[in-house]
Amino acid sequence: MRKDRWMTMMYWRNCAGRWIDCGGLTRLFACVFSACFAVAPMARADEPSASNRPPNIVMLLIDDWAWNGTPVAMDEAMENSRMPVLQMPNVERLAREGMRFRNAYASPQCSPSRVCLQTGQSSPRNGFTVYMNDGRQQYYNEKQFKGFPVVSCVSDMTIDDDAVTIPEALKPLGYVSAHIGKWHMRGDPGNEGYVLHDGDTNNTPGNTLPAEANQRLPSDLTDPKRMFSVTAKAIGFMEDQTKAGNPFYLQISHYAMHEGRECLPATRKKYARHPAVQAYYEKIGKTSETVKRKQDPAIWLGMGEDLDGRIGAVLDRIKELGIEDNTYVIMVSDNGYRHRFLPGLPQPHHAAKWWVWQGGIRVPMIVKGPRIKPGSAFHKNVVNYDFLPTFVDWAGGDPKALKDIDGVSLADYMAGKKPDNAFRNRMLYFHYPHYRTTMPHSAVVSGERKLLHFYERPEIPMLFDLSKDMGEVHNIADKHPIEHKNLYDEMISYFEKVGARIPKRNPDYEPDIYKNAKEYETRMTWGPFKGQRALDEDEDG
Repeated sequence: MRKDRWMTMMYWRNCAGRWIDCGGLTRLFACVFSACFAVAPMARADEPSASNRPPNIVMLLIDDWAWNGTPVAMDEAMENSRMPVLQMPNVERLAREGMRFRNAYASPQCSPSRVCLQTGQSSPRNGFTVYMNDGRQQYYNEKQFKGFPVVSCVSDMTIDDDAVTIPEALKPLGYVSAHIGKWHMRGDPGNEGYVLHDGDTNNTPGNTLPAEANQRLPSDLTDPKRMFSVTAKAIGFMEDQTKAGNPFYLQISHYAMHEGRECLPATRKKYARHPAVQAYYEKIGKTSETVKRKQDPAIWLGMGEDLDGRIGAVLDRIKELGIEDNTYVIMVSDNGYRHRFLPGLPQPHHAAKWWVWQGGIRVPMIVKGPRIKPGSAFHKNVVNYDFLPTFVDWAGGDPKALKDIDGVSLADYMAGKKPDNAFRNRMLYFHYPHYRTTMPHSAVVSGERKLLHFYERPEIPMLFDLSKDMGEVHNIADKHPIEHKNLYDEMISYFEKVGARIPKRNPDYEPDIYKNAKEYETRMTWGPFKGQRALDEDEDG
């Protein structure tokens, strides 16, 4: 459905709903007048009060944050599902006041994940599967990956014109939307419906320190990863919309916790004294004074604590503005990650960012807001393309009216509804048909089963039981061939339906070129396997 058709339909649906609720033609005429002449309806005596206005929605999107990268245990039965050294009292506060999601999924890289979030579409459907070198992917396929086993795919470079984004879906329901911080999808956020934004930003604005010129943390840093200025601008937007009486959607897309480590010097000093950090310095043959920024866990930990302070500033201002009871706050990461500094605890997941193993796609997620039970947890699978229909549902719209999306509304489940079999076993699709440190591959998660498919080695079927094998150590495809075939057939059928790009065998494959290429060893270590794989050093404790 075209964006303009969706917005017109939702506008008239909203108007009709208001007319029915108020029982008069006067309200309908006001809607007609507003639609035809672009004049905002005048305030009325029967205008809804603050207590029954549509809820505000605040999305805190954190960059490159592992499922186990917060001090909140995403699985209370697993000690290594959290980062115990890191102090984040406001994230812990969110968990106490809201719902933790044990099985939250995103995309294996930041940009595809952001497109999924905005559009409610999976990566195979929206075609934005990688952010790579501003449109020069074909060059890289032909030059850098020449002679590799398969010809990887190109990706869309921007959000499709026909896709309905979050602010476009919410505007007919009366919402004003802002996007502050990292965009990283190319294009103008204003063209997607955001009235306030920072433009077509990528990672660069968040790296306030040039790595090559300053390998140490300067003593005068006051806005690490721009988290303080990003937060101040976001709070200003909340204040303006609250004063105007507008329901709002606010996405605060932080540059933290992405590499280019930055934090306040005082926070870094605190963590540099921690015994676990001191032990790490000793392990790598460095000291607090000689370690460089990229190696320094004290800066990464300090970045997390400083970010927590900015999350707290947003939560505090929401409360001070008197809108806490009518505001949803979502905290989630854009992709999985592998934080190798996890003192004394083995990694819970296999692989890392850019891979569709659990380490690349499983993320921390916490949500608080109206009808969500404090201190609760949700254990079924959710994914980043569920956000759009959920927000439309919260806003009073009909998520089923959204066309060509893959997500479903989580609103009722967050309010306590028990998932049925259809929800529990639905297919979640992940698609990374590219070379990087990776090889092209795809995955499907359905219930507690996960299928992976590597286009280089299609003869190795891969299936995992996540209920018993979260680390994806035991490939059970040979023991369950029918189950594997059914999932594989479902995936291929879906890919064909949505027009997903699929890697092809390379007729000019040259094994020697491939074996001598950069990252070959990583590809072999984290590629497909039969039976049981060997554990990585940081997985076995």
